[in-house]
Amino acid sequence: MKLEQGSKLFVRIDYKIEGKELTHQDYEDCLIYLKNVARERYFIGGVFSNVDGAMCLIEAENFEEAQEIARNDPLIERGLYRYELFEWNLVVLSGDTGE
Repeated sequence: MKLEQGSKLFVRIDYKIEGKELTHQDYEDCLIYLKNVARERYFIGGVFSNVDGAMCLIEAENFEEAQEIARNDPLIERGLYRYELFEWNLVVLSGDTGE
């Protein structure tokens, strides 16, 4: 799970669907799922403080694998959030001096 220049990362941006109510169980199911994903690969996830949405950085072999990870999130499966997915090419990494 060590990132290096050239690692394949994908950015998932989530948007809450208006009129859909999120329960405590939905939130808990999502956290369990994402923690399991994070055990297998590089993963960072969090919510925005100024809008009703979230963002994740996901390490995956390809776009299809990243899409599968996103689609299996309980919040997406249950139609509570929608997402956009982008391939992100890692160019600069902390500790990489370029020498």
